[in-house]
Amino acid sequence: MTKVVFLDRDGVVNVERGEYTWKVEDFKLTVGLVGFIRAVQERGYKVIIISNQGGIGRGLFTMDDVEKAHQYLKDELAKENLWLTDIYYCPHHPASGKCFCRKPEPLLLEKAIARYQVDVTQSYFIGDSERDIAAGNKVGVTSILIKSNDNLCDYLSLIND
Repeated sequence: MTKVVFLDRDGVVNVERGEYTWKVEDFKLTVGLVGFIRAVQERGYKVIIISNQGGIGRGLFTMDDVEKAHQYLKDELAKENLWLTDIYYCPHHPASGKCFCRKPEPLLLEKAIARYQVDVTQSYFIGDSERDIAAGNKVGVTSILIKSNDNLCDYLSLIND
C-alpha cells in the first residue's frame, strides 16, 4: 500500500491571490513547498494534488490553460529533483449544476486512492478550506486545515515518518 500526502492547490501549493490562477506568470509557489515535498518524499510519501478549478466551468479559462500552469509547477519541482505523483482537478463550477468530483465531494480522492492503492490510514490531506477537510474526512485520510499561503514546513511535525 502507498502512503500519500494530498495537497489542495490554490493557497497550499501556489499562492492564493483572491482570484483564479491559471496563467503561468501568476503561478507562484508557496513558501516552504519545495522543502515540504522533499521532506515527505524522503519519508516515503507520494504527493498528489486535488483541486477545484471552477473557472473552467465558468468559461474564464480552459483545461489547456490549467495544464500549462501544472506543467510549470512540475518543471519548477523538477529543478529541485522533485516530482508529483499526479494532479487531479474538477473543471466544474457549482453554477452549472452538481457534480461528484468538486470538493467537498470525494470522487477525485477516491480515484487517486484506487489508482495508487493508497493506505488511507497512513495518508493526509492538507487544505486551506473546510471543503478540503470534508473531502479528506469522507475518504478516511487525516485532514489538516491550514491558513492560505502558510509555510507547509510548519506542518511537517504532523506527518508521521
